[in-house]
Amino acid sequence: MQDAISAIHRNDSRRALATLVRLLGDFDLAEEALQDAFIAASEQWPRDGLPNNPSAWLVSTGRFKTIDRLRRRARFDSLLGELVTTLDENVPDPGDMSDLELADDRLRLIFICCHPALSPDAQVALTLREVCGLTTEEIAHAFLTSPSTIAQRIVRAKTKIRDAQIPYEVPTGRGLAERLEVVNQVVYLVFNEGYTASMGPDLIRVDMSEEAIYLGRLLVDLLPDPETRGLLALMLLHDSRREQRTSESGDFVLLPDQDRSKWNRDRIDEGLSHVQEALSSGVLGPYMLQAAIAAAHAVAPSAESTDWDRIAELYDHLVDLDQSPVVALNRAAAVAMRDGPEVGLALIDEILATGDLDEYHLAHSAKADLLRRLGKTSEARASYQRALDLAQQEPERRFLSRRLAETEDTTPR
Repeated sequence: MQDAISAIHRNDSRRALATLVRLLGDFDLAEEALQDAFIAASEQWPRDGLPNNPSAWLVSTGRFKTIDRLRRRARFDSLLGELVTTLDENVPDPGDMSDLELADDRLRLIFICCHPALSPDAQVALTLREVCGLTTEEIAHAFLTSPSTIAQRIVRAKTKIRDAQIPYEVPTGRGLAERLEVVNQVVYLVFNEGYTASMGPDLIRVDMSEEAIYLGRLLVDLLPDPETRGLLALMLLHDSRREQRTSESGDFVLLPDQDRSKWNRDRIDEGLSHVQEALSSGVLGPYMLQAAIAAAHAVAPSAESTDWDRIAELYDHLVDLDQSPVVALNRAAAVAMRDGPEVGLALIDEILATGDLDEYHLAHSAKADLLRRLGKTSEARASYQRALDLAQQEPERRFLSRRLAETEDTTPR
């Protein structure tokens, strides 16, 4: 039973939290309520069995326990008495809520976390923490910053929402379109955390990837914006390779070495359909271009037949729209495949010279790979070691360790 409770906590807790935030009107109260509900579940479910709808049970139990706690404290604070009355009146039993209602609450929570009253960094950090349950350490890794900085952003964002009394709702019309860009960014960061976990023993966190794809579908249904559709396509096409990205032992498998016959064809077909629909709008956006790049990989029957001319051209367009150093790094890797490792290495050296990616292990890994292809073994070994020192994800560390050992084995004695 404890395994079942742990699985429900992993898969359903954020759904329950989203509804508790709506019902209680406060992030901290909702988090306490969810914790109380899981404590009650660990005591009651082994005895009584799993409820038919665990998420709804958690919401109902958490809400009632919060009301009871506030009622006891209200004896010393009249304002809390008013709050208890508000929470207790005219609210249907959350235990009767459907899965669809719980899903709607998650969408509402995304948009409240991405309210324009919050700074962009706070919007993303708060959504990753509250909607998706990432730890501050995982979010910090995604932002290439410190956990304390992320914690401060989250606290300030919660305070802003409470003090400004930001409504718990999905915006409509122009307000919806204005907030979509940040929402798309958040969903993609969630997907990336699942696609390549920032730390831990496993390369892939399937729950995070599936969560992001689910949210992407919700957003496309809500507002079929070309960029949102491009984002969904990008996630589907990347996720189609999930099963081939690791070996049976959990080790990292490079794209050229993957068995393409075992890629998920249903996800590829769905992704290609969304790519075509998005590109037909005639307006190019970063997610649409990235999806087109992923599509070029998806349709290539082999690594050798990949259309690198097309991919490099798409990256040229992408860097015009998104001048982040990570995009520039990906473009350099594509150019290296089209024009040769020397050209790609020069581009990566330019990027690293700015210092923007000095702490980014994939930049040093990419440089090491090009150095290895050029036969510059000692320099490649130094870059692999730098990447290994920075990497926190175990399968990636094992991969880098093997590469480092290979360069040592080929060093002249």
